[in-house]
Amino acid sequence: MADYGGSHIIGRVIVLLILIVVLAGGGILWFDYLNVIDAKAVLGPALDALRGVPLVNRILPQGGGRTQGAAPDDDILNIDAERFAVRLEALELRNRELERQEQDMQNRRGEIEQMAQELEERQKAQDERENSFNARVSDAETKDSSVETNARRLTGMPPERAVGILVAMDDQDIIDVFRKTDQIAEAEGTSSIVSYWLSLMPPERAAELNRKMTGRPQSLY
Repeated sequence: MADYGGSHIIGRVIVLLILIVVLAGGGILWFDYLNVIDAKAVLGPALDALRGVPLVNRILPQGGGRTQGAAPDDDILNIDAERFAVRLEALELRNRELERQEQDMQNRRGEIEQMAQELEERQKAQDERENSFNARVSDAETKDSSVETNARRLTGMPPERAVGILVAMDDQDIIDVFRKTDQIAEAEGTSSIVSYWLSLMPPERAAELNRKMTGRPQSLY
C-alpha cells in the first residue's frame, strides 16, 4: 500500500509540473500575442525541445515566435514620406494660390489708382473750365453793368455833350452803348436817342459805326 501511495503521489506531482509548464507557456504565448514580450527570444530553445510533446505541440503556434509583428521600419518611413510629400504639395499649391490672389489684388489696386488719377485730372479740368466760364460770366456781367451805367448817364446828358464823349471812345465801346441804350428804351417803352447821336457825329464815323453794327452780332458782352 505504501508503494502504491508513493507512486500515485509522484505521478500527480509530475502531472502538476507539466500542467504548470503548459500554463506558463500559454501565458507567455498570450503576452507575446499582445506584444508585451517576445516569447521567441526568451523561450526559443525550450519551445523547440517541447515540440515533440503532443499536448504542447497542439498549444504552441506553428513556426513559433511573435504572432503579430510591427510593420517594417522601411514601410513606416515610406508612409511618412508619402504623407509629408502630400502635405508639402498641398502647401505649395496653397502658396501659389495666395501669390496669384496677391498679384490679382496688386493689379486691381493699380487699376483703381489709375482710375482715381484719371478722375482727379478730369475733375481738375472740369474745375478749370467752370472757373474760366464763371470768370467770363462775371466779366460779362461786370461789363454789361458798366455799359448800362454809361448808357443811362449819356442818355441823361445833353445830346451834344454825350456825342462829344462818345466820339472819344473806341468803336466797339460806342456800339455797346448804342445797343444797351436801345434795350433800355425798348424795356421802358420810350424812344431811343441813338439815331440822334449818330446824326450829330461826323458822317464818316457815323457810317463806320452803322456798318459795324449791321455786320456784327447783337451782343458782344
